[in-house]
Amino acid sequence: MENIKFSINKIDEKLYSKMLGKSILAEYKDKVNIESLRYLKVGHIGFDGKSHQGEIIVNSALADEVLEIFKSLYEKGYKIEKIKLVDDYNGDDNISMADNNSSAFNYRVIPNTDKLSNHALGRAIDINPLYNPYIVDDNVFPQEGVEYVDRTQKDDRFIRKNDLIYNIFIKYGWSWGGEWTNAKDYQHFEKIEK
Repeated sequence: MENIKFSINKIDEKLYSKMLGKSILAEYKDKVNIESLRYLKVGHIGFDGKSHQGEIIVNSALADEVLEIFKSLYEKGYKIEKIKLVDDYNGDDNISMADNNSSAFNYRVIPNTDKLSNHALGRAIDINPLYNPYIVDDNVFPQEGVEYVDRTQKDDRFIRKNDLIYNIFIKYGWSWGGEWTNAKDYQHFEKIEK
């Protein structure tokens, strides 16, 4: 696997310091249980066809299966352009999405609402978000993804029902935002605590 690592680790002090003020804003510091999160190193095939090392933070209860999901995607050659922590974008989800970065944990609300996102719990993952935008009412997130709203276009960067990534996530009991009725979040996979 060309020195590509797949691993699960607790959040150490160094990483926690990096997250503070970014994916964990100061006012939310006391609301985040850092013990409930895990830092994963995952390999992925980039749009350049080469292997890349990615990193992602998810809920500890989902860490093992998320590792298996990314191993399957890697082994099957599924292309994901970037998998970096949203902290590399100062916790700004819009900048991260516009850069087509796939990410998970970010203690934030759902855009245009005051409702906590499942990303705040490490229970949601956005994949190739530029090409798979979140569309609600007349809003598109990221705005740079407007040209990819028309899902009739032929584009292998699009996530579609019953494609490889969809089937792998669904197999593990995740749901896909592209199947929502009140909005379409084509980048978004989530697994809610039961």
